[in-house]
Amino acid sequence: MASRTAIQRIHSRQVLDSRGNPTVEVDLWLAGGARGRAMVPSGASTGRFEAVELRDGIPERYGGLGVLTAVANVNQVIAPVLCGRDIDATDQQLVDRLLRELDGTPDKSRLGANAILGVSLACAHAAATAQNVPLYRYLGGPDASELPVPMVNIISGGRHGNWNLDFQDFMAIPVGAAGFSEALEQCAGVYRATAKLLHERNQAPSGVADEGGFAPRLASNEKALDLLVDAIELAGYRPGRDADLAIAIDVAS
Repeated sequence: MASRTAIQRIHSRQVLDSRGNPTVEVDLWLAGGARGRAMVPSGASTGRFEAVELRDGIPERYGGLGVLTAVANVNQVIAPVLCGRDIDATDQQLVDRLLRELDGTPDKSRLGANAILGVSLACAHAAATAQNVPLYRYLGGPDASELPVPMVNIISGGRHGNWNLDFQDFMAIPVGAAGFSEALEQCAGVYRATAKLLHERNQAPSGVADEGGFAPRLASNEKALDLLVDAIELAGYRPGRDADLAIAIDVAS
């Protein structure tokens, strides 16, 4: 008899993400009845060395961004290998190794990283549900109690900001915060201060960018950094790595 955490059934479908683009969603059931569900995230910009996100490339279907091929790979290739074979969902290393071996390419281009990641994440969610613990505790262990320091996008450029700036993200890092709650409050204050400065300088954009940051028309990346420093100070904090809030950039090079 299969254990209660053996992978029993997998089903995938195409859904829309927060940008309105297709992505892969996977449901995974265990023999004991627990289910895990995962939607695969997708970035606006990717490098040529990243794992391949499999898209259909049919212009008439979501502008070529459909993921029905990746969905079919989950349902028709991955599911028969993992389901009904007493593969324990709590052995995440085994599941991930089987997925990599089944794909057989260094960049996951055969099955698609979006297909593989969807199954892997759904498996972890199902195992956590079976053990009646939240996902963070299932992955981090019984002593998991810390959140990483957030890096909050304040100003956007590149693909996120319609190429108004070369760099993609200008972020605030609340390095001096005592905890996550305080860190979030500080970043929210910087966000509001940025909005105020843009309005006062007649640089307020008509909306926000792809990930919620402001996308003002600024003369250079340096001007964006100057604006962020001013916003940190206006919010009542000290800018700097050894102060209250530091600055990070994602150049998406």
